[in-house]
Amino acid sequence: MPALIDIRRRIRSVKSTEQITKAMKMVSASKLRRAQEAMFAARPYARKMIDVLGNMASRATPSVHPLLREGEGNRVALIVVAADKGLCGGFNANIIRAATQFLSTRAVEDVELFVVGRKARDYFRRRPFKIRDEHVGVFQPLKYQTAQEIARRAMAAFTSEEVDHVHLVYNEFKSVIQQRVVTDPLLPVPRSLADPKEPLLDYLYEPDPAEIFREVLPKYVEIRIWHAMLESAAAEHGARMTAMDAATKNAGEAIDRLTLYMNKVRQAAITKEIIEVVSGAGSTA
Repeated sequence: MPALIDIRRRIRSVKSTEQITKAMKMVSASKLRRAQEAMFAARPYARKMIDVLGNMASRATPSVHPLLREGEGNRVALIVVAADKGLCGGFNANIIRAATQFLSTRAVEDVELFVVGRKARDYFRRRPFKIRDEHVGVFQPLKYQTAQEIARRAMAAFTSEEVDHVHLVYNEFKSVIQQRVVTDPLLPVPRSLADPKEPLLDYLYEPDPAEIFREVLPKYVEIRIWHAMLESAAAEHGARMTAMDAATKNAGEAIDRLTLYMNKVRQAAITKEIIEVVSGAGSTA
């Protein structure tokens, strides 16, 4: 039977852990509110740009802009948006699993990675994949310039024909307790982005389609990556808040069990001492 001092030390340790997880939950809740505001503000613009560009791209020829060319090879670049920190449940594991499944059907030499977040960087660094570009520590604070830099390098790899396709994998924020892993094609710019139920709109181009696409398509790639990073940031804080809430509850339950066990051990020790005193008194009578 363990000594009371060991049980008390264990209870103090679990209480310290409970205080840490409770504080982390409160911090994540505060950060989640700001991340949600930024994400919800960006969603309408991103979706409208996708709708408008879908109608434009569906009527354009690939020769109008290099980002519309159809890659004929199997070389793939994958942009993986994960987190810099852990303690957020299955957030990072789900992203890495989805990226690994996506890459499992492709030859290693045909794959290049753009990793965002320390967790993705550390995982794929230990694997035989080529990391073309990495961005660590970009979520504190999250800046649009980071998305621009990632988009610029991805577009450079695509237009120089070093890769034939670029895909994007990230966690989409659904609710505080739910995230959805999304794997979307990014380049070449999909030609069927518009809702098939909606009629295709025609446009009058001024000054000309080539110049308009030259301005709009790079902006589209930037917005797609920026939107993915905003969604991932909000989903990370939601996942961490949920995980820390569950950890706090588990710590409280562990403290209750240990306290009950400590009381039983203490009662058993007291009973043993009473029996020894009574037995000693009976033997001297």
